Amino acid sequence: MKKGFLKVLMLVLSIFLVGCGGEKEKTDGVQQAKAPQKKVIKMSMKFVEDEQTAKTFHQVANKINDRLKDNLEIQVFTGGQLPIGKDSMEQVVGGANWISVDGINFLGDYVPDYNAVVGPMLYNNFDEYLAMTKSDLVKNLNAEAEKKGIKVLSLDYLFGFRSMLTEKEVKTPEDLKGLKIRVPNSQLYMLTLEAMGANPTPLPFTEVYSGIQQKVVDGLEGSLMTIYGTKIYEVRKQVSLTNHLLGVSAVTISNKVWNELTDEQRKVIEEEIYNGSVYNTDETVKLEKEYQTKLEELGVKFNEVDAVAFNKAIENVFNQFPKWTPGIYNQIMDELNKIRNK
Repeated sequence: MKKGFLKVLMLVLSIFLVGCGGEKEKTDGVQQAKAPQKKVIKMSMKFVEDEQTAKTFHQVANKINDRLKDNLEIQVFTGGQLPIGKDSMEQVVGGANWISVDGINFLGDYVPDYNAVVGPMLYNNFDEYLAMTKSDLVKNLNAEAEKKGIKVLSLDYLFGFRSMLTEKEVKTPEDLKGLKIRVPNSQLYMLTLEAMGANPTPLPFTEVYSGIQQKVVDGLEGSLMTIYGTKIYEVRKQVSLTNHLLGVSAVTISNKVWNELTDEQRKVIEEEIYNGSVYNTDETVKLEKEYQTKLEELGVKFNEVDAVAFNKAIENVFNQFPKWTPGIYNQIMDELNKIRNK
């Protein structure tokens, strides 16, 4: 009986020890607890390596990784290596270990009024927009996003005002009539360009260069940083400074993932993403001036437009989005007037 009992006892103990093997490892004969596994969060964006936003986020990630060392790592994937746009935002909403750096319009798929905040011809400069992101109006939108499972880390990553790049000089909406202008596949962009007088044509950006050569489109709209960085100036030489929309990215993470992070991890991520946004804006301001000079040296011509005529042309755009809060344009203008009066 005793021998049988001992055999059973030995068997139970061996099973128990094997079961604990995943928690401890033996070093020099001493059982030691394993270090906690490092959390890896992937960051996805459309920007290519040479664009300032991509450069900034490499720096941001490096600083976060240095400060958090072994317990968290941000891995940056540029140029659409991983899902971008709508697919990237779905990763966030689905609770993946993921940070999306992409257009606010994709955030607007879940909280529509975000698109109104970056609507056409609202801002005279970067400072006005950056003050708007600190307003109660936008704070309330961020709270709504959290209810959808989205934590907004920043709305402050600017890459410049968007203007027209065409064959001919554009000064008024009349000059855009009949021109097929490439736009992102976004209702806001399409309605804006249509109101400005153009024929908006959605096309993947990778196809724009050949699309202009093959006359699929007559030109495009975009920031000076994009025009210079992608060398699209080689096929079109006329920039008309409409400044019709502001190029800005939303930086978002899953609310579920955010709440799983430690206080220290959240603090470090928030600090470095904020610091990166300030640096990125400073660099963008400098680069816009530099790139205009470089583009002029490459034969690109710049011209001012009739801003009053274009502003009048787009007045009705804000009334064409049934999902936007009624009167949102007036709310935005009230906030802007407060900002401008300070």
